[in-house]
Amino acid sequence: MAAADQIVAAKTASVAEVCDCLAIPRSIFYEHRSPSTTKREERTQRLTPFVMEIFWKHRRRYGSRRIVDDLADRGIVACRRTVANIMKTQGLHAIQPKSFKPKTTDSRHKLGYSPNLLLQEFSLTAINQLWVADITYIPLYGKRFAYLAMLMDRYSRRLIGWSLDLTMTDALVLSSLRVALRSRQLHVDLIHHSDRGGQYASNRFRGVLRRASIRQSMSRAADCYANAFMESCFGTIKTELEMTEYESMQTADRELAEYFAYNNRDRKHSSLGYQTPHQFETNQPGPK
Repeated sequence: MAAADQIVAAKTASVAEVCDCLAIPRSIFYEHRSPSTTKREERTQRLTPFVMEIFWKHRRRYGSRRIVDDLADRGIVACRRTVANIMKTQGLHAIQPKSFKPKTTDSRHKLGYSPNLLLQEFSLTAINQLWVADITYIPLYGKRFAYLAMLMDRYSRRLIGWSLDLTMTDALVLSSLRVALRSRQLHVDLIHHSDRGGQYASNRFRGVLRRASIRQSMSRAADCYANAFMESCFGTIKTELEMTEYESMQTADRELAEYFAYNNRDRKHSSLGYQTPHQFETNQPGPK
């Protein structure tokens, strides 16, 4: 029977021809081959609940690649094709990120601008070397808006400070900065990078940076790529939250807080070798 299998696998002859030549009933031939197929089916059946649990745990934000990596964390080895087939069979469709187009910020004020320190030659080797900051709008019910200021450690992608308010003043960005300063132990020459918005150029904001010995960096005028990383991050957040309009500031605040905790502790980033920001920072040598 093994010889018959090899002939069919090599496509030297068809199943019918082999069975006729060897006087083997086709039912016996297929019965002999069925155990391997059954094993694959059984493995798929065992994997399916795990794939579905991970998919829904991450609220449709994980595709097959991240699910494979999450399974590996549990000691379950699976190939991406198998997981993709399970997802297709179960009708599981991950949220697809929208294409990102960076935009320029037209900031006109008389507070002065800081140079773009990111134009210098340097490489990120640890946390607390480069923080990137930006502001975006959050839609509220009744055609209103709140404003979200956020700070991220560029090396580990950890969201280290954020603030939500109905007004877009320097108090908004000061609040997110102070959260970050309380949560991190600064031990290197840190750069804070943002766009050229007046909130980041205010005397109060610059005073806090100066007292913390943080160097300030701003994008150049009409340069839509210098802070594109943060704009892309905001796009990912809004896509994965499937953001429309929040009923109130309290609802927005709660859901954003949950997502930021999820991003730091549970969301695997391809740029971090499919580690979460928490895992990535934990695995780095030296002080945190």
